[in-house]
Amino acid sequence: MKTIMKIAFMCLALVALAGLISAGCAAVRAGYDSASYRVVRREGGIELRDYPALVWVETPMRGADDSFMRLFRFIGGKNSAQQKISMTTPVIMAGEATNATMAFVMPKGMSAGQTPKPNEPGLSVREVGGGRFAVLRFRGGRSGKNETRALAELRNWLAREKLKSEGGPVFGYFDPPWTPSFLRRNEVMLRLSMGS
Repeated sequence: MKTIMKIAFMCLALVALAGLISAGCAAVRAGYDSASYRVVRREGGIELRDYPALVWVETPMRGADDSFMRLFRFIGGKNSAQQKISMTTPVIMAGEATNATMAFVMPKGMSAGQTPKPNEPGLSVREVGGGRFAVLRFRGGRSGKNETRALAELRNWLAREKLKSEGGPVFGYFDPPWTPSFLRRNEVMLRLSMGS
């Protein structure tokens, strides 16, 4: 009887701990401003979203370089205005292995003209045109396998819906690295062609 009570208590404690971890991860994510959008259609885990033009600072990713830290130093004040800029979500990753980029979206209301110039080489400020995007949310750590599977699911859905996309996929990562992979919010996005 005591053994059953101990097991039940341990199970209850594990459930409570999992709940606290989940709530903590959601609170960390909620502490950051996110790129704004308007959902125009939702079906399961897929959304069609309208995004306004976004300003982001991007840098090439080369192997195990310090892309993230270059961007983090930029928002930390290593820029022409020595201005600290709020961190936002998601961290954007786009392109193929040979020309992959990582980007931080600038906070709402900060235009390309208001964004300070980067001091470090390899960083550039870019305005990305608004438009309609198909977006699939998925969980797990960042890996080629997870990205390939999510992208295939999104492309299959677009084919079934007879919607066409243009350009390559953009991946968005919302959580800090210490977030357990099963709690992470990740997204893959494809820009819809005009007329879709």
